Amino acid sequence: MTKLSENKIINIFQTKLRNKKFISEDVEVFSLGKIKIISKTDTMVQSTDIPQKMKLSEAARKSVIACVSDFACKGVKPKYGMISINLPKSISKKEIENIGNGFKKACKENQISIIGGDTNEGREVVFNVCIFGNSNKIVTRKGSNKGDLIFTTGPFGYTSLGLNILLSNNKTTNNLIKKSVKAFTSPKPRLDYGLKNKKYFTSAMDSSDGLSTTLNEMSKQSKKKFIVNKIPINKNLETYLKKQKINLNSVVFHGGEEYEFVFTVSPKYKKIIIKNAKLLKTPIIEIGYVALGKKVYLENKGEKTILKDLGWKHFK
Repeated sequence: MTKLSENKIINIFQTKLRNKKFISEDVEVFSLGKIKIISKTDTMVQSTDIPQKMKLSEAARKSVIACVSDFACKGVKPKYGMISINLPKSISKKEIENIGNGFKKACKENQISIIGGDTNEGREVVFNVCIFGNSNKIVTRKGSNKGDLIFTTGPFGYTSLGLNILLSNNKTTNNLIKKSVKAFTSPKPRLDYGLKNKKYFTSAMDSSDGLSTTLNEMSKQSKKKFIVNKIPINKNLETYLKKQKINLNSVVFHGGEEYEFVFTVSPKYKKIIIKNAKLLKTPIIEIGYVALGKKVYLENKGEKTILKDLGWKHFK
């Protein structure tokens, strides 16, 4: 029997449920009368998304943040949400309270009102979150132009290291380890930055499935070549990875779970977006530029190598 990939499974459902060609985007857009509604749904499953050392309050918060991050890169403010949960019979009242606290914290941080949901019983914890907002326009994945600059919000790599630490028996504790674990368990979506700079972005996409996945998808949809000439990593993490003989590109480009976003912008707006980044205390890093052509390339000392999409894929 042929093993189905995530994309093949999605294509089957798209064929069954849609009449027009589906274009992958971070959010869904539909109209109710004259109002354009922006929506996003995301699912977190205990066995695949929640390490045993991660608190349920952190997981609940993160399940909401996953949706908020997609709104951030589109430049849309989330307003309402629905949460469906699946819980095992053995779950305690204290654990339920911790889950509720996690949802509450995420919603308070991002001013989201929960209007309903569903509760079900099953073998493991599952959170499904759907949030809504409204906007006449979103920043798509496909709008980059030749000569645009490529930026990321925030450095990459900490989450990949953090996940490995949570999954291992590593009991080493230092500031880098703590920061990496926190980056995985308590991500901060760049909502304020996305809202303030939306009009300057030519394209943008959430990076939670891995930076290589994000860059390749944006390149593909824009029908442009993306050239990366700076790796978005902090020096302390780079030094650590080299000492541990861990492949830097694998951690930075293919790790995922960052909940940062990638965006392209015309050079004429560079000073403005940097100024706004300082005002909002949002770290942004210029990592490359857009050119005519296809695919994504890493450029180092004049030599270019193809950066393949090796980010997170279900059913691999």
